[in-house]
Amino acid sequence: MTDEIDVVRDEDGITLFGSDAAIERFLSANDLPSRQFDLPRLSQTLSGASGAANAAAQIAAGSGRWVKLTKESAKALDKFSAMKGSTAGVSRAIVTENGKIKNILEFTKVSSMLTSPAMLTGVAGIMAQLAMQQAMDEITDYLAKIDAKLDDVLRAQKDAAVADLIGVELIINDALRVRDRVGHVNAVTWSKVHGTEFTIARAQSYALLQLDALAEKLERTSKVGELADLTESAERSVHEWLAVLAQSFKLQEGVAILELDHVQRTAPDDVDQHRESLRDARRARRSAITQRTETLLARIDAAAKVGDVSVVMHPLDSRAVVRSTNAVAGQVMAFHGGMGIEGSRAELESKRWRAAFGDAAEGARDRIVEGGTDGVEVARKLGGKALEQAGNAAEVASARLGSWASKLRRQADDKDRGEPQ
Repeated sequence: MTDEIDVVRDEDGITLFGSDAAIERFLSANDLPSRQFDLPRLSQTLSGASGAANAAAQIAAGSGRWVKLTKESAKALDKFSAMKGSTAGVSRAIVTENGKIKNILEFTKVSSMLTSPAMLTGVAGIMAQLAMQQAMDEITDYLAKIDAKLDDVLRAQKDAAVADLIGVELIINDALRVRDRVGHVNAVTWSKVHGTEFTIARAQSYALLQLDALAEKLERTSKVGELADLTESAERSVHEWLAVLAQSFKLQEGVAILELDHVQRTAPDDVDQHRESLRDARRARRSAITQRTETLLARIDAAAKVGDVSVVMHPLDSRAVVRSTNAVAGQVMAFHGGMGIEGSRAELESKRWRAAFGDAAEGARDRIVEGGTDGVEVARKLGGKALEQAGNAAEVASARLGSWASKLRRQADDKDRGEPQ
């Protein structure tokens, strides 16, 4: 048995067209999650397109599934593309069950059904919408996992730039429900959504500015006591601003889904360019968010290292700094996961005071001096003022430990001579 599957791929995902059984075998064999591709919507979109109606009818008679483009899904296709197909431009996929060849699937890059420009435009538009819907669902899962209680966060904001997101969410959710029921975005629905972009963008910018302000405070602060207070308060504030960022990005995805439908009905010749423009804007937003949150992560890590250097002089504050910075960094990394931003960070471990001091005062002094060198390097990244303070702190710690070591030696000598201590 040989089945043919047509594959359309963009930078966000892969769509498979063919018989339901053949597609299911491929997805199951490679353990790939998928979403239903809206074939009726494609047929509706192409109903007035010249030369595309017949191709749409052929596709609608089969099945369609969309798969998010990940390392796993790309690998599933790449390993098949190396195999020679039965005709030019075709590569075979062998689906196995318990190590035995079960079925052979034909993968065509672009079949006769997908050569129509109107057909490809329609498919690409729906694929873009599916990628946006996938992102919305992942952000929803992230907000649920962190138990953000977003409504409470938004209601507590005195600034209208953030508080207005509550109303915007209601508008967009209503519009998406109407779209699902009607099958398209009509003029009435779009009139309600149009204009919400400014409110969303304003809230997103405000949240980014709050994170920028925190990063700047961390850069200016090098005293471990002040760092302890600052990082502790950051545990609460960062959690909230990341939730606002995630919600604003989610709502922007919802608006873009509706916007593409609206353009399809009002200016079908512009769909391709409009889709690319939305993708560019989406990529720019994600890049800005990534850059700002990674900057915050860098400041957090630097603050933790400065606190670690001061473990002998300020053991309680030092541990508080490292604990809080780990908590904040964990929040940022969870946010990155919900947003599909790749990255990793090893959790810092606060030094124990005894380990930092050591079994002997002389050995402890050497380790603190070495730690002070690390602290100076961290402080250098934080700024000139912090550099000077970190260097002074290392020198003070070294001098005090040297003094303590000398005192211990004198006491030991006095005891050996029997002199009173």
